[in-house]
Amino acid sequence: MNNYIEQPITKTLETNYMPYAMSVIISRAIPEIDGFKPSHRKLLYTMYKMGLLTGNRTKSTNVVGQTMKLNPHGDMAIYETLVRLTRGNDALLTPFIDSKGNFGKQFSRDMAFAASRYTEVKLDSICQEIFKNIDKDTVDFIDNYDGTMKEPILFPTTFPNILVTNNQGIAVSMASSICSFNLKEVCDATIKFIKNEKVDIKKYLKAPDFSSGGELIYNEKEINNIYETGRGSFKLRGKYRFDKKNSLIEIYEIPYTTTVEAIIDKIISLVKTNKIKEINDVRNETDKSGLKIAIDIKKSANPELLMHKLYSMTPLSDSFSCNFNVLINGVPKTMGIKPILTEWLKFRIECIKRQTAYDLEKKKIKHHLLSGLAKILLDIDKAITIIRDTEEDSMVIPNLMKGFSIDEEQAEYIAEIRLRNLNKEYLLNRIKEREQLEQDMKDLEEIYKNEELIKDIICSELKEIGKKYGKPRKTEIIYHEEVKEIDEHELIEDYMAKFFLTKENYFKKVTLVSLRSSGEHKLKDEDIIIQEIEANNKSEIIFFSDKHNVYKVKAYDIPEVKVSNIGHYLPNILDMEDDENILYFVITNDYKGHMLFTFENGKIAKIPLDIYKTKVNRKKLINAYNDKYKLVNMKYILEDIDIVLVRDKDKALLLNTSQIEEKSTKSSIGVTILTVKKGNKVTRCLEKEQFLSDNIEHYRSKEIPSNGHLILDKDKNKNPFLN
Repeated sequence: MNNYIEQPITKTLETNYMPYAMSVIISRAIPEIDGFKPSHRKLLYTMYKMGLLTGNRTKSTNVVGQTMKLNPHGDMAIYETLVRLTRGNDALLTPFIDSKGNFGKQFSRDMAFAASRYTEVKLDSICQEIFKNIDKDTVDFIDNYDGTMKEPILFPTTFPNILVTNNQGIAVSMASSICSFNLKEVCDATIKFIKNEKVDIKKYLKAPDFSSGGELIYNEKEINNIYETGRGSFKLRGKYRFDKKNSLIEIYEIPYTTTVEAIIDKIISLVKTNKIKEINDVRNETDKSGLKIAIDIKKSANPELLMHKLYSMTPLSDSFSCNFNVLINGVPKTMGIKPILTEWLKFRIECIKRQTAYDLEKKKIKHHLLSGLAKILLDIDKAITIIRDTEEDSMVIPNLMKGFSIDEEQAEYIAEIRLRNLNKEYLLNRIKEREQLEQDMKDLEEIYKNEELIKDIICSELKEIGKKYGKPRKTEIIYHEEVKEIDEHELIEDYMAKFFLTKENYFKKVTLVSLRSSGEHKLKDEDIIIQEIEANNKSEIIFFSDKHNVYKVKAYDIPEVKVSNIGHYLPNILDMEDDENILYFVITNDYKGHMLFTFENGKIAKIPLDIYKTKVNRKKLINAYNDKYKLVNMKYILEDIDIVLVRDKDKALLLNTSQIEEKSTKSSIGVTILTVKKGNKVTRCLEKEQFLSDNIEHYRSKEIPSNGHLILDKDKNKNPFLN
């Protein structure tokens, strides 16, 4: 009997997966217009209710425990959220929590934060702007998970915190990545935007700013795209200083997206693989005074060139990808800067309207009570008589209501006035207060009805926040036009080496210095070296295989080995096919010269080497040479030379390669050079010097194709392969 119920997959997704996906999107990963995720909001509101906006710090454990009333998760999840919001962690440009103790560092992977029982926290002063008038019905509140408390849906932030606080989150099928901007710049840009929505926002909001500092490579096209669409990326890189006296590079700021350990690990890896040779030592010297990576370099090293190598080969230069995905009324939207400011402005206007309505209602109630008091001022003695002559306490209020035509609230207020307050000064002050209330109510009603006045209030608050909390930029802007472009070849160490290919597909790159001080080559049993070339480390190597493929690799990507090492196994490096062997290799810097492919049928294909040059960095080219006829020999020539073709053991032909017509297709069958009769074949193609003869010109032919010339007996004796 089956214990399962068949159900359409669409139904399963709808009932099980979709609620989970929505929960992750709405209640966990994507920030809302106030710039916070629910976990941040629950934590900060708990601290606010604990009275930590003023007074002394408390142990982090207390905060974590109290937060569980709103956030029913493990204490470590809550504490990790707290850590990121602290001043001590350096993750935020504008931290929300004033901290004491070890909270780790955002720029370090291995620097662990202390346990919550050892650290202390309170809300930072900027939180006054986060919670401003939250108790005046500025935002909606909902029940917590067990219905025992209320918590705010949003915070009534008086500045666009969504752009000030760095936020990354991965939801289901979507993500959010919002970079941080400088608080002062955000406030100034928002004021200008409120006054003129067509303003060029880049004039005031110059570029993203990060707590880790560093340098931002400013590309106007990229920044425009991010500001307009909310998507795009920009480059960040670290800052360094050079101590010439000690040959020491000190890196003191790094990109926000990486860590000190990641950078050091990569540098060590590059040094171990000989891709960087200028570094003697690298150390993490980060301490209480700040971040520092110390790099000892060789006296002969060029520090500027080395730093460009490190920028191009390590996380010392990194990209920040932007995806300004924000929850607006429960719906995720990807927006540019202006749409975000528009949504924030709508939200902030609504907050001020609600606050105004709240204040207006309170003043109306107070005005109503004082209006009742004003009525009894006309005849205080009558009020005293009513109270004195009333026999039962419960009848005082009804008798006052009846005697002065006032309602119950007014009567209660009057009845509670102490006898000592029935003096002239007190009563006159209440009259003045009533007049002031009338003016205040009039002002509040005008504010409530007039959005322009609300916008003026917002601008005034923003100006004050920028002045009070604004700080200079930490991330320096460098325009990409000013960044010195160094060609890739300049970053590669320039030296000569010798390259060896063996019959068993092993390949060696040995420096000339190492070669001079070494003994015999170590090879596998029965393996032999079939080709060797001396070339520059910046060159490109082209390998030709017996499967008619070409493989290309940069010489500097091949690690150096000692002569005593058997070398690198090419199938592992080149990702070759099964049972494929490398027959020949060429090393070039400029792709000048030609390849000569000699076939058994007497044809030679003369192919320009630059045919193998590609615009993209392709590592494999198929059909590298003709596969219809059996290959006798392949050879690279930089300039035309004399060669000798041998047919079996009876005929030879001497010619200059300039006589061979060049072909523009890799797999060309070539042209007939030496005519071959049935049963005969070309067996060798040699350089002129390799064919021993007292009269080599005897074999030269001016006309191509040629039948060749009979090989002289004395030449047969001089060339062992002819016997």
